[in-house]
Amino acid sequence: MNQAKKARDAYEVLNVRRDAHQVVVRAAYRALAGLYHPDSNSSAHADRLMSELNTAYAELRTPERRDVYDRIGSPSAVAPPSAAPAAGPPAARKRSGDTSAVVDFGRYHGWTVAELAQHDPDYLRWLGRHSSGIRYRREIAEHLAPTVMVAQKPATRPRWRRQRR
Repeated sequence: MNQAKKARDAYEVLNVRRDAHQVVVRAAYRALAGLYHPDSNSSAHADRLMSELNTAYAELRTPERRDVYDRIGSPSAVAPPSAAPAAGPPAARKRSGDTSAVVDFGRYHGWTVAELAQHDPDYLRWLGRHSSGIRYRREIAEHLAPTVMVAQKPATRPRWRRQRR
């Protein structure tokens, strides 16, 4: 007897139609994750349900992955996850003149601070405040300094008076 179960259709797991908008897919995932998350659901099957939900959403979360899923089915059935192309740094990184520090952890592993300043400055601001970004703080400040507008205190304080009639 075959012990391996065939994975359910990702659309079926998320309870959405195949022609559903990407926003609907994301909303369905978030709603179901709230219901089935093991921290809020004490049933014996919560872990399995959440794992199945995460797998389904991973296959449909971007339009590109969704197109692949619609054409050939589950990409994880075709190739192992390590063989799937990861979102890497932009092609501009291949220039030899780039001397910016390279982030060696997290979702932007392999990206330089200069690339992050252009791509996701909010993440860079967060990294500058977080303990894991201590070694990058000087460079983060250099790259974000032109974009950060600091309100300066005026030399004289304007007097706002209400005019009487």
